[in-house]
Order: sequence, then structure tokens, then C-alpha cells
Amino acid sequence: MKNDRENYAVIHEEVNIEQMIHNIRGCQIMLDRDLAALYDVETKVLNQAVKRNIERFPNDFRFQLTKEECQRSQIVTFKYLPYAFTENGIAMLSSVLRSQTAIQMNVRIMRAFTSMRRIMANSEIIFQRITKIECHQIVFLNV
Repeated sequence: MKNDRENYAVIHEEVNIEQMIHNIRGCQIMLDRDLAALYDVETKVLNQAVKRNIERFPNDFRFQLTKEECQRSQIVTFKYLPYAFTENGIAMLSSVLRSQTAIQMNVRIMRAFTSMRRIMANSEIIFQRITKIECHQIVFLNV
């Protein structure tokens, strides 16, 4: 029978981090509670660690969502409005949370952000090609 650590590793291998990435304020972000779950700490503990090192987290690394942003993005709120961490903020978390789990998850999260950027770049290229084809069709139909 597997111990808790092995079970934890298996569960986290199956997590699709890309689904936890939201686009808010023109940034790709992850919520504090999702990061805490991935790092295997309580959300409160994660936010306390950040507050103890607040100089490492300027507003473009971490910001608190508004009620409107939560509603628009269909983010369920509980007792407080969640904090959003940008890719840079998540990278900075690795200097604050130093557990082996945090290190491993940070590597996976950084890879997920890279993957999302690649997908978005490819989508932009495809969109440009479709637009070009549509323009050619309009010209052809008008001839």
C-alpha cells in the first residue's frame, strides 16, 4: 500500500495545471487557493508567507481580485476575495516556500505557463491565417 507522500505525488501528477490558469486584467494568473493546494499548504499559510516577504511581491506579481472580476471569471469566493499570482509572482513563491513539494510543483507550473504561451502564439498564427483566407474569399466573391 502506498504511503501518503506517494499518493500525494500520484494525485498531483494527474492535475491539469493549465485548467487552473485564468486570464484576468490581461495577465495569466493562478489563484492563491489553487497554488496552496498544489504546494500542499493551507491558503492561509501561503498568504502569510507572502505577507512576511511582501517586498518580493509588487502589484504586478500579486494582486487581490475584485468581486466583479470573480463574478466575470466565475470564480467562487468564500470568506475573502482571492489573491491572483502572475507568472512572475509564482516564480517568486519558490524563494518563499522552500519545501521539496513547492520546488517540484513550481517547475510544473512554470512549464504549464510556457505551454499556455505556446498555445496562444499558435492560436494567433492560425487566427491570422484564417483572416487572410477570409479576405481572399471576399475578394474572390466580389470579382
